[in-house]
Amino acid sequence: MKCGRCRAPAVIEVRRHNAGYCRECFVRHCGEQVRRAIDHFDMLGPGERVLVAVSGGKDSLGLWQILRELGYDADGLYLGLGIGEYSDESGRYVRAFAAERGWKLLEIDLAAEYGFDVEGGSRSAKRAPCSACGLSKRHIFNDAAIRHGYDVLATGHNLDDEAAVLLGNVLRWETEFLGRQHPVLPAAPGFARKVKPLIRLSERELAAYCVLTNIDYIVEECPMAGGNRHLGYKHTLNEIEERSPGTKAAFVFGFLERAHERFAAEVAEARDELRPCAECGAPTPGDVCAFCRMRARAVGEPIGVRSIS
Repeated sequence: MKCGRCRAPAVIEVRRHNAGYCRECFVRHCGEQVRRAIDHFDMLGPGERVLVAVSGGKDSLGLWQILRELGYDADGLYLGLGIGEYSDESGRYVRAFAAERGWKLLEIDLAAEYGFDVEGGSRSAKRAPCSACGLSKRHIFNDAAIRHGYDVLATGHNLDDEAAVLLGNVLRWETEFLGRQHPVLPAAPGFARKVKPLIRLSERELAAYCVLTNIDYIVEECPMAGGNRHLGYKHTLNEIEERSPGTKAAFVFGFLERAHERFAAEVAEARDELRPCAECGAPTPGDVCAFCRMRARAVGEPIGVRSIS
């Protein structure tokens, strides 16, 4: 197969684009897809400071590098979740990546700063591990972006991730979640702007990008991810994509273009009802946010005894 751009030997085929690419053209293709997403959804502005949540995996490290190559002032944020050897190893990949390039990396350790790890939070709050992990990430990433003065928080959610989440939300008609499922969540009181610049790139493309640009990343899946239903949704969508290339992109972008606005009003109404958490000050529909309730249960502390710092 020849590269569709320069006719050199291709190293990868992207079936949904009906094209093959050589190394140089594929790396350029990935950068262009991120740039197009940023421009189309107005994700980032000139001179804005970007905080990239990095886990040590291909998506977040690939995103950090692409944003830097596109000229954005992007720093990294690594959250140590306390998942045994997996967290130790993922942290090593992130630190090595940042050190090799001389890029700024912020680090937060869940256990050291908040007194519990994901397993403890999951057990005490009677949540699935992925639920406790997601809750911790959302809270801490947002807090770090605001506290350190960043204009925007970027995460490494790719096309496959968004398609799987969308499928799950549609199957259960989670209307509020559908209203929040967008590549850009605008800033609001207590919330940093959040963006997903990888929405036009698949998981396979990110893996190839990292291999072709010599990004060393953790390959193993999180040991607590077993049974996560989104992995099942990804498998189902992969089977459909294999038979009909382009299905995931059509599903996600069709929703964004034709249906998202139908659910957005519910999100706006919910945000209008938020108030500062009595413990941490983060926006919440109740007196104490879900993260602080989980933390209090995990450390055996009565809810409501901490004051806003």
